[in-house]
Amino acid sequence: MNFAELGIDADIVEALESRGITSPFPIQEEAIPVALTGQDVIGQAKTGTGKTLGFGLPLLQSLGKNPEKGAKALVVVPTRELAIQVADDLKLAASNRSTLVAAIYGGKAYEEQVAEINAGAQVIVGTPGRLIDLSKQKLLDLGNIRFMVLDEADEMLDLGFLPDVERLFAYTPDGRQTMLFSATMPGSIVTMARKYQNRPVHIRTNDPDEGQTKADIKQLVYRAHALDKDEVVGRILQAEGRGKTVIFTKTKRQASKVSEELVDRGFNATALHGDMTQEARERSMIAFRTGKKDILVATEVAARGIDVDDVTHVINYTIPEDEKAYLHRVGRTGRAGRLGIAVTFVDWEDLNRWGHINTALEFGQPDPTETYSSSAHLFEDLSIPAGTKGRIAKSKRPEGWKPGDDEKPRGGRDGGRANSGRPGGQAGANHKDGAGRGDKDRRRGGDRPHKSTSHQPAGEKAAEGSTPKTETHGGGEHQRPATPRTRSRTRTRGGNNPA
Repeated sequence: MNFAELGIDADIVEALESRGITSPFPIQEEAIPVALTGQDVIGQAKTGTGKTLGFGLPLLQSLGKNPEKGAKALVVVPTRELAIQVADDLKLAASNRSTLVAAIYGGKAYEEQVAEINAGAQVIVGTPGRLIDLSKQKLLDLGNIRFMVLDEADEMLDLGFLPDVERLFAYTPDGRQTMLFSATMPGSIVTMARKYQNRPVHIRTNDPDEGQTKADIKQLVYRAHALDKDEVVGRILQAEGRGKTVIFTKTKRQASKVSEELVDRGFNATALHGDMTQEARERSMIAFRTGKKDILVATEVAARGIDVDDVTHVINYTIPEDEKAYLHRVGRTGRAGRLGIAVTFVDWEDLNRWGHINTALEFGQPDPTETYSSSAHLFEDLSIPAGTKGRIAKSKRPEGWKPGDDEKPRGGRDGGRANSGRPGGQAGANHKDGAGRGDKDRRRGGDRPHKSTSHQPAGEKAAEGSTPKTETHGGGEHQRPATPRTRSRTRTRGGNNPA
């Protein structure tokens, strides 16, 4: 089976083939023929199984080779990173057509995005907050939308975006074709589908015998000591066949710290978290996708929507909050038919939480294996060469390694001050968009966004970066200024000498 046999036009097929994309995935085989008929679609498949082209190719083909200028198709996604990725995929597929695709998301100045809209972009890919903002300002007209897609609908639910999505539906005409794609189908998503779709065809490609986690992921769970984790990680990163790796941390501060530690150990690591400017985040993602950096240390919220096919390893440096978070994390690997490895560290104090995850996902491993950097089973499980240490000798460090993380934002140790949200901060960001529902989560913690014409990109959940002696202002972390100390040295004879 190829894309031409599914009814896709030759120019689109040629564009895909130029990037080595020749064979459709199951969700694409099922969804594309139905979507080409104009029928509403509910597509359910696990993350990383090709949903973007499943809705993107019918959308582009239905618009025609030379569509009239102006927004005709709207793709709504939960995160900035996913907006960029989906837009790039659609631009590739439409590269032999006059169709223009615009990525619209918060954290960037309005001017460039508005210019793309004004240039006549027919396909708009965006996050809910920025889309609503531009629509309210009458800078984006959604009154002629013929195709509307909700991508990663379950993540939008998790991040609190469903009310915004309903507002976007209200901005679009009733006669549109609506496609909804999601890894899971919770009740609220089903309710939305019934409300806004017309007799949708439900396409499900998950293997019912596969279980909730993907069968092509080897999953290892270790009870690790906090002081030994960095050494364990350093050894895992030298395993045979290790390619691009995503390391998940609980807090923004921890993501910065682990990234810096790995760079110091000789690895090509970069961080991704909500206290980084949007520009810095994009640099990190570009470096990771292109292979300039092969290790991405990220908070869970910032990493939602990351779609990189060649991730071989996922390491949960800290245990996820629940089974859903676990599935989101480990789903970064084992994509596109490739095998993946997921390693989860469980701290002693998190054994109860792991017990809940273990029960929910039916792992059958209530007691994670106690593991140290010297444990023989660690080397055996992950194919780590004997004698490997967690630090790379300077003579063997990879090409492109630099002594210091050049991807971290300016200002403060972990970049918190660069995104404070005070006047003079990054212009044009939208409070609702970002690596998750940042501002909403911060308001739950008692913070209010600053009223300013210059907004910061939304950060992450209030729990991230909640470290003692840290104050949060508009989402950015700020260390309290150190109180200057004066030291008095008084020499005495024959007595005590104060230090």
